[in-house]
Amino acid sequence: MIYVSRETFMVKIISINNQKGGVGKTTTAINFSASLAAIGYNILLIDFDPQGNTSSGISIKHKKHNIYTYITKKCNFKEVVQKSFIPGLSVLPSSIHLAAAEIEFSTIDKREYILKDVLEKEKKIFDYIIIDCPPSFGLLSLNALVAADSVLIPLQCEYYALSGLVALLDNISRIKKIYNKNLTIEGIILTMYDKRSALAKQIEDDVRQNLKSKVFKTVIPRNVKIAEAPSHGKPIMFYDLKCSGSIAYLELVKEFLEKK
Repeated sequence: MIYVSRETFMVKIISINNQKGGVGKTTTAINFSASLAAIGYNILLIDFDPQGNTSSGISIKHKKHNIYTYITKKCNFKEVVQKSFIPGLSVLPSSIHLAAAEIEFSTIDKREYILKDVLEKEKKIFDYIIIDCPPSFGLLSLNALVAADSVLIPLQCEYYALSGLVALLDNISRIKKIYNKNLTIEGIILTMYDKRSALAKQIEDDVRQNLKSKVFKTVIPRNVKIAEAPSHGKPIMFYDLKCSGSIAYLELVKEFLEKK
């Protein structure tokens, strides 16, 4: 078990982002957070996607207050944060009302900084804050990237996912210039990797050749247990610790910590 001195550790906010859906973004948010918590870190996982799959995938119940009521200042942090069944992992659950938030916030001054501002007071009690973003680029994703120190990008090894990566990197570059000069790319994670596929290997080679050290060495395989785990409300390591998907996510966290 790893224990971190709060005197020397600065909280890091990581946005898990990809403009394309179905690339393993929510799966990565859940399992990356759970793996960090399992080895002793104090984690806050924010479900910033109106679909709420991150919340349900870790058995968080829908209650009166959620991330929407929190960012609209209808409740305080203690009223919205929920402890998961995993020690060290707390969650700010999602709400379907987030879907209308982009319209609701469109006339507010400094609307890009809404999430950053509400997290400022509470963030110091955590080691890492992980934000699961919607699978599109709008005001919610923009808020997550403005609030973040870095971006973790899950990338499925297929052609359309690769073309979407170019647009995402361009948006990150623009956000860095305009809103968040300290924003960095934490890394790119190859997900749903099928080692039998020639296309997957070709895309992996292209991404590694062009982005080099920004791509994690660890690859998340296509694994039926990973697909089953959310229906049981569990991260993969709590559903089947010995499966290839669980081992891969634990290796990913190990690689992430070694890069610090």
